[in-house]
Amino acid sequence: MNQGVSKRVALWIAAMGSFLTPFMGSSVNIALPSIGKEFGADAVMLNWVATAYLLSAAMLLLPFGKTADIYGRKKIFLYGVGVYTLASGLTAFVPDVYWLVAARIVQGAGSAMMFGTGVAILTSVFPEQERGRALGFNVAAVYLGLSLGPFLGGFLTQHFGWRSIFYVNIPLGIIILLLGIWKLKGEWAEAAGEKFDFTGSVVYGVSLAAMMYGFSRIPQLTGYLLVIAGIAGIAGFVLMENRQRYPLMNISLLSRNRVFALSNVAALINYSATFAVGFLLSLYLQYIKGLTPQSAGIILMVQPVIMTVFSPVAGRLSDRYEPRLVASVGMMMMVIGLTTLDLIHAETTIPSLMISLVLLGFGYALFSSPNTNAVMSSVEKKYYGVASATVGTMRLIGQMLSMGIVLITFSLLIGKVQISPANFPQFIRSARIAFVIFTALCAAGVFASLARGKIR
Repeated sequence: MNQGVSKRVALWIAAMGSFLTPFMGSSVNIALPSIGKEFGADAVMLNWVATAYLLSAAMLLLPFGKTADIYGRKKIFLYGVGVYTLASGLTAFVPDVYWLVAARIVQGAGSAMMFGTGVAILTSVFPEQERGRALGFNVAAVYLGLSLGPFLGGFLTQHFGWRSIFYVNIPLGIIILLLGIWKLKGEWAEAAGEKFDFTGSVVYGVSLAAMMYGFSRIPQLTGYLLVIAGIAGIAGFVLMENRQRYPLMNISLLSRNRVFALSNVAALINYSATFAVGFLLSLYLQYIKGLTPQSAGIILMVQPVIMTVFSPVAGRLSDRYEPRLVASVGMMMMVIGLTTLDLIHAETTIPSLMISLVLLGFGYALFSSPNTNAVMSSVEKKYYGVASATVGTMRLIGQMLSMGIVLITFSLLIGKVQISPANFPQFIRSARIAFVIFTALCAAGVFASLARGKIR
């Protein structure tokens, strides 16, 4: 097979996989009120519909990334596409919200298998002088998924029901699977022969699960105990990995490389402070403002569209100027955007919400590409795969923690009841508290971003 054809096939397969997962995440947020209405789901369960997927992906991204390095990246990627597509089909037929959460867990596992290997396949296939363009195309597919998710998710939910969001994943998944089996030649397993860190994987996954489930049980004592156990488990995982010959996560990079460590901390804080904004505003626009899913989706498109437009500009700026400065300015923009949401109330106007989303989108664009540039530029070439996986893990854990903050506010102020006009004041109060926490986190992230030091 022609090498150029093979590279193009790998690029399209990875890009389609990278489109699927953010598209699903952003479109499901729009469908949540419709899901809640059909199943009579309470506020906490609605949160779990979104969070179960993230938690599963966060738990399994590192283990599947390592498995792919040992046994073959193409193999694990294609298994992931198959699991993801099957789970999408099952999700479309679930009889209640508990089965929906279970199906989302399986879907998250498939997503981890795809996301943990897609970029690694591109890095393996494309030579260094062509790699930047290929990875840029792949990032564009991620942003396209984020941009189209709210609009298409809203359109499909309004006209064909929320289950149609999951139907549209099935043909695309089948196309990726067939293309991969038929056209993607070769295999990549640079860590073949290494031992898999099974104990570390279990400790890491169970600790994350305990922490997130604990968030949903607060203010009960079991909730606090589970959160403490989860944090202790993560600390134990870090100590274990330092002693492993073949670790799941290379902790030495975090402990010995200040730029790498603080850039990852900045990414973790950034995602923790911003991810749940779309979730909260989707509920606000549909419950409080009474908008249709389609109208809410169009409004929420504002942020990812701004991100898509300005991210290439930010990437070029980080080539010219110190990445930490560009990324820190982006974080400051996000602090301003989040501050405008701190006092949200029932009479807040749609134009003012759109201004907040523009500020967040612009800030995120200035932060994301330069921060990734700082991470990748701070390590030797042999650590590119580890560095990429670490950033991906920080992103998923940050997204999960962002939803965890909302879980706590919902559990404390709304409880296990459906969102209805009777508890709209409690919902708005929950959202405001969450936005204040996000603003404080983002402000702390500015200092982490500035403190990382120079890479040039």
